[in-house]
Amino acid sequence: MKEAPSRYEHRPKSRRQAPLRWSNWYLSILKLAIGLLLVLLITLLWLLHRNEIDEQRSTMIADVLWLEQSIRFHLEGNSEQLEHLALDLARTRNQAELFDVRARHLLKNDPELRQLLWLDATARAVQGMPTRSLPRPVDDPSEENSLGRLVELARLGRPIYSDSYRNAEATQFEVHVPIFASGHYRGTLLGVYSLAGLLKQQVPWWFAEKYQVRVVDGNGSLLASKSKIDASSTELNHSVSLDPPGYGMVLQVTAYRSAGNLAQTMIATLIIVLAAAVFWSLWAVRGSIQRRLSAEQALRSEYAFRKAMEDSLMVGMRARDLDGRVTYANPAFLQMVGFSAEELIGREPPMPYWAPEEMERTLQLHNKVLQGRAPNEGFEIRLMRKDGSRFDALIYEAPLIDADGRQTGWMGSIIDVTARKHAEELARQQQEKLQLTARLVTMGEMASTLAHELNQPLAAITSYNTGCLNKLEAGNFDPTQLRETLGKLALQAQRAGHIIRRVHDFVRKSEPKLAPCDLAEVIDDSIGFIEATARRRGVRIVREIQGMRPELPADRVMLEQVLLNLMRNGIEAMNDTPAERKRLTIKLVQVDTQMEIRVIDRGPGIEPDLVDKFFTPLFSTKADGMGMGLNICRSIIEFHHGRLWVEQDPEGGSIFVVTLPISRQ
Repeated sequence: MKEAPSRYEHRPKSRRQAPLRWSNWYLSILKLAIGLLLVLLITLLWLLHRNEIDEQRSTMIADVLWLEQSIRFHLEGNSEQLEHLALDLARTRNQAELFDVRARHLLKNDPELRQLLWLDATARAVQGMPTRSLPRPVDDPSEENSLGRLVELARLGRPIYSDSYRNAEATQFEVHVPIFASGHYRGTLLGVYSLAGLLKQQVPWWFAEKYQVRVVDGNGSLLASKSKIDASSTELNHSVSLDPPGYGMVLQVTAYRSAGNLAQTMIATLIIVLAAAVFWSLWAVRGSIQRRLSAEQALRSEYAFRKAMEDSLMVGMRARDLDGRVTYANPAFLQMVGFSAEELIGREPPMPYWAPEEMERTLQLHNKVLQGRAPNEGFEIRLMRKDGSRFDALIYEAPLIDADGRQTGWMGSIIDVTARKHAEELARQQQEKLQLTARLVTMGEMASTLAHELNQPLAAITSYNTGCLNKLEAGNFDPTQLRETLGKLALQAQRAGHIIRRVHDFVRKSEPKLAPCDLAEVIDDSIGFIEATARRRGVRIVREIQGMRPELPADRVMLEQVLLNLMRNGIEAMNDTPAERKRLTIKLVQVDTQMEIRVIDRGPGIEPDLVDKFFTPLFSTKADGMGMGLNICRSIIEFHHGRLWVEQDPEGGSIFVVTLPISRQ
């Protein structure tokens, strides 16, 4: 704690901001590098992908050309066999048997050939395998390339292929090979090919595993394919014209997505994801660093603020560790004791500001604090300044908890209460003067009553004295009578002396003396003081005192002053009350561990908005009142650890309630 100010307080503002600027620059470079790395990785993967696609495309084009040539060679081979059959049919006599044998052989070896027909010059079926029925009508007006027209074209002397068409089962096309004998056209050999069968027989298995093979027409409509898997999503495809048979038929080949491509794509995706994760983690680290730097800056600002606040406090702050060593002291405490921080930080008990005469008590309180038994309400102790002067201090101790919730020591708040105690002593002396003044005022108001009370015993003494003198002068006196008269005279003298002593005790200034006190006797003495005044005003005083009552520690004279003030106020409050209702009741009862006195009058009562102001100094409802009587009464009762308040009497009038504890613990 001692080194913290040196780290932060004297550091220039530009240097405090330097780490944040350096961090932003460093993180910006890292982000740029990661971004460039990510772009380069993506570019490299894209180039590798394009290179692989180009290689696959080249391989696919070569494969497609091979397949197209293979189909073309196969069709041309079949066409040559049909031409040989046509020549043989023109030369031999047993034409039917020859056609049957050769046609059966062709259909067996070439499953894509669905039908083989021998047509005469009029396009009538002479013989066929497996049936002699024509695949479609000879003349169909809806077809440009009808069967009859193809037969006519075959007269030109070369094989003719038809366009594709659909029958009930599949898409197929035809080949027409003319038959000439002695230079004359004798008919046509008609072979019917199934496109699906052609692809099935001519596309090898390894080709089908790599590519989807389709045959489409000039409009893009699917005629046949060798695959049940859709490969249209890939970008690798190639098309070539299927010639023969031609007529707009296109051989379209599309490459499947190979496992190698998928693995490469997954690797590329993982690399991109990892790069993005690195970039995101860097961004998160940047945010974390910025938050940490901001928190450190806020902490420095908060520390500076708290340091300035602590330095401006008038309350001394002192921190000690668990062993009692001083770890921190604010300027207010250092100024209070007159020592410097270097003289106190790290110092172990006994401390240089402990007063020697209070050493034992101070050490006991110190040990209580370290044991966690410091009073919550604080404690007062006398300390010593460096110059040897003493001062009174009020100390509050609280546990010092660190950020992890562990107690590391004790923090004490020290208040110099020397001036306050001096002010309290002056206030106490002033209060005593006010109480004495109030008693003198009370006695001044009761002067006539006291004169009347003293006049009776003094008149009796004078009368008894005159009678004794007359007896002595006459010479004829009975000693027994004279002794009785002198006894009565002494009794009246004692009565007058008791009245004078009671007035003297009430008026004289003295320190409060707590002694066992019977409240019933206090009430009786107070009634004795004011009874004459009550009779003169027509007020009847009623005592309601319980039989068994405990004594309590109190100052008798001070309680008499309170009761006299309350009874006088009650008597004066009933000036305008009808004579039959003028009654002042004094009740004394025990309530739990307290004695309760109630002074009840039958006056007009107290207005509700004046109840809270009734015990305020200088507030009075009397025209000539000073407003100090009830305030002094409350101070006296509070000195006895009791309470004084006023209530409204439901039957009319006011009730002043005094409660006093029977014992003090």
